[in-house]
Amino acid sequence: MRAMGPGSVSSFLKIILDVVYYALFVGLGALGLALIAGLLLSFNPDALQSLVQQLEVRGEVDEMTAVGPMLIAGFVYITLYVAALLNIVSHLRKVFATLTAGDPFHPDNIRRLRLIGFVLAGMEIARYLLRAVLMAVAPGADSQVGGFNVTVWFAVLVVFVLAEVFREGARLRREAELTI
Repeated sequence: MRAMGPGSVSSFLKIILDVVYYALFVGLGALGLALIAGLLLSFNPDALQSLVQQLEVRGEVDEMTAVGPMLIAGFVYITLYVAALLNIVSHLRKVFATLTAGDPFHPDNIRRLRLIGFVLAGMEIARYLLRAVLMAVAPGADSQVGGFNVTVWFAVLVVFVLAEVFREGARLRREAELTI
């Protein structure tokens, strides 16, 4: 099976990225609605308290008034995280579109890959900030946000190296086009 062009592995992956893109788009809309509902719910402490009891929130939160802002902050973080994923998948779709077209070293792919690397790094830094805020606001709460993740930083470096490989490939292609 071919790696590039119509009917290739890259075209199959492009279809998968298209499906994921639209699913993330729908998810982002649902999260936006949940964020609005959470904001409206935060103005009604009685409804918020019953929701917390129904969800059986664990951890030691000193005041019930802290749950509303934590809920909203969580929704904001998750919404921004899904928006970042949507950005990454959007740029990957464009990269795979050039692969499917048989033009892997398109100059725009360099910029797209670099942007993906920066977004991945930003997502990881945001996760560190979330952990710090959670530890400051609710030190006794169960935190599922881990510490330093070597795999993520390795992936960020790989994406930046791939961007440089694509840059070199685009340069070599330009030189080959100028050669008679």
